[in-house]
Amino acid sequence: MDNKIVKTHREPFFHVVKRDDMPWWKAWSIRAATIVIAFFLVGFLSMAVTERGFGETYEIMFSGVFGRIFDGRTTMLWKYLQEIAILLCLALALTPAFKMKFWNCGAEGQALVGGLASIICMIELGPKLPYPILILVIAVTSILAGAIWGVIPAIFKAIFNTNETLFTLMMNYIATQIIAYYVYIKGGGSNVINPVEYGNFPTVGNNKYFVNIVIVVLITVVMYIYLKYSKQGYEISVVGESQNTARYIGINVKKVIIRTMVISGALCGVAGMLLVAGTDHSININSVGGQGFTAILMSWLGQFNPFIMVVMTAIVVFLRIGVAKVADTALLNSSFSEIMVGLVILMLVGCEFFINYSIKFKHNKKEGNA
Repeated sequence: MDNKIVKTHREPFFHVVKRDDMPWWKAWSIRAATIVIAFFLVGFLSMAVTERGFGETYEIMFSGVFGRIFDGRTTMLWKYLQEIAILLCLALALTPAFKMKFWNCGAEGQALVGGLASIICMIELGPKLPYPILILVIAVTSILAGAIWGVIPAIFKAIFNTNETLFTLMMNYIATQIIAYYVYIKGGGSNVINPVEYGNFPTVGNNKYFVNIVIVVLITVVMYIYLKYSKQGYEISVVGESQNTARYIGINVKKVIIRTMVISGALCGVAGMLLVAGTDHSININSVGGQGFTAILMSWLGQFNPFIMVVMTAIVVFLRIGVAKVADTALLNSSFSEIMVGLVILMLVGCEFFINYSIKFKHNKKEGNA
């Protein structure tokens, strides 16, 4: 007599499956809905904590970001645009490397050394050089400093296949300690350097941020054209898809890695210059303020598209400034703003996950063996 043995195949309770490409309009509808829900959630949580009305909460947020723009006072608006410009510049700097799947986590350090180059030129050369030449020297040295800080891990990656994530992270710590040492020496043992009067970017219409914003607008347009239409942008995409394919069609992968990280580091150096010469006129270890890490999320959420990154950056900066104003008026801890921004970013990341993947739950299969 044949005995039938029944076996049950055990599957995980659920598994993640890659979706087919979703129509663009549907994907963007989901993203838009997520942003709206996130704003409502932030409003309700702020209302619950501060015991203010929903409308009053958002009124405080808008006034904290835009100030009295309707009364002709645009100081806060320009400050908002400045915050967008710095974060966007860092996100744009990371984008070529990320598109190549080189995980550059060193924007913080690369921007700091760019800022260090700026402040050194401002202090040491400021009294000696004519203003136009001084500005040119500041720009060149900041770009070179950032590029050098970016290309070091790229060379090790290209030649020795080192882990670029760890390498670039460690470079951040080195840059921070170099800045700390320089500030200690020039600050006479304190943790700050007094604002320097030489080499500051010109004020346009009583607005000291105008030059910063214009520079970042130009970088945004150029980066879009570079990534989408240039030969080097094509090579970055191919290397990011498959290094073996890139080698097969004749692309020098090592050259592309090094060249791309020179560009990435150089743009981080520009961000450091904008912070020092165009904003603070000084430097310390917190000048970048962790924005190098936030920029990673902005680049990724922007899908490596500079214009989408503008939108994502504007949303995050609005929430950061607006919720900080709500927290300040309610005498809350300043970390409340960071918590709310983190919550929104988490929702946006989750949105991207569910646009690209679906979750399949388990089911049991039985099959008989004679």
